[in-house]
Amino acid sequence: MHSRPAALAVLTVALCLPAQAQPRPVVPVAAATHSIPGADTRSASTFTLDDAFARVQDRHPDLRLFGNRYDVLEAERDLAAQKPAFVAGATLENFLGSGAFNGARGAEATLTLASVFERGGKLDARRAFAQSRIDALAVERESRRLDLLAETARRYLAVVAEQRRIELADFDIAQRKRTVTAARARLQAGASPESVLLTAQAALARAELARARGEQQEQAARQHLAALWGERNPQFHIAVGDPLVLPAIDDASVLVALLERTPELAQFADERRLREARLQLARSSAAADVDWQVGVRRLQDTADTALVAGFSLPLGARRRAEPAIRSAEAELASLEIEREAKDLSLYSTLVEAHGRYRVAQLEVRRLHDDVLPKLARAEAAAERAYRAGAISYLEWAQLQSERTTARRQQLDTAVDAQRALIEIQRLTGQAFVAGPAIEQGSTP
Repeated sequence: MHSRPAALAVLTVALCLPAQAQPRPVVPVAAATHSIPGADTRSASTFTLDDAFARVQDRHPDLRLFGNRYDVLEAERDLAAQKPAFVAGATLENFLGSGAFNGARGAEATLTLASVFERGGKLDARRAFAQSRIDALAVERESRRLDLLAETARRYLAVVAEQRRIELADFDIAQRKRTVTAARARLQAGASPESVLLTAQAALARAELARARGEQQEQAARQHLAALWGERNPQFHIAVGDPLVLPAIDDASVLVALLERTPELAQFADERRLREARLQLARSSAAADVDWQVGVRRLQDTADTALVAGFSLPLGARRRAEPAIRSAEAELASLEIEREAKDLSLYSTLVEAHGRYRVAQLEVRRLHDDVLPKLARAEAAAERAYRAGAISYLEWAQLQSERTTARRQQLDTAVDAQRALIEIQRLTGQAFVAGPAIEQGSTP
């Protein structure tokens, strides 16, 4: 089972690293501040991914429920460890009859002590089965915990992505304001019609609408994140992060070896012990239990006492136990096939996520190194040309739109890469990095 410190490192690789971070091994989220529009910064607190992990682990009902389930299984284990109870009995014969047996004159009393002698190792089988259920619960909890940490990382990433989209909207607004200023100057100089200014103002209004939509989406994303630990009115704001920082990771062939450590496969080891214990319990039923009793009887006629003893043994116990034995053997035999199917599913998910990450990583790098610098230079040249009257407003506005679209494409691709990385870390159960993070720098 993974330790808690290691778990907090899991799923933080490159997620929301500070902008313009220097090449370095992967570290948790930096504790920087970032104001959310409309938030009360006096009461709000800076929130990191580690903070979110801690709250989920402390407060999420799915994890707290395991404590109660453990108590239930522990009580069932104690119950299974009990031996058959002793039964005290009393029998009164030959009374309230007729003639010599009228009233209680001829009554005979017998006091007995009875129990069951268990055969076939039933007690040990019950204990082993109950203990195996407790052992399996720990791995089940670890698997659920990693799933929750992955979901927490995805929701945290959604908040950071919305913050970056707001920044993109601010960038687009700044572009559109320059076009409005330039269009107004040309209108006043009589070099362009009023329709150009109105078109530029409409584009600015759309950019401002995109920013307002981003603020609402960021608030909804924060509420979605806080819902994981039951907070209804979140007052925190997320630490500044840069999802464009994508670390180098190992090849898929290397990561596949890490799948053996995932709790989803570790569960099969506990499940094997559980099914073996169930099989042993079924086999123990083939040995019939012996019911026995001993006692003492008082003989009324002679006022003497005598010991009595008896036992009973059910017949055909092995035949009745065979269906349960066959069922338990079939379940045990099918476990290896179930594990193989799960292993194949996990492998397919891992290689798909690895492929998505590598493709997105390449796209983000090419956009940063090649596409965006060219669009930045083209947009600057178009602005100079428009102010000089060499091109139309539409040509300049089109380049502005293409530049904004390319930056949005870069962000969306990086966010998809981060989601793929979270899935890889969930499957492997650990944080890892094959080399320093890929430095993106400031986006043009």
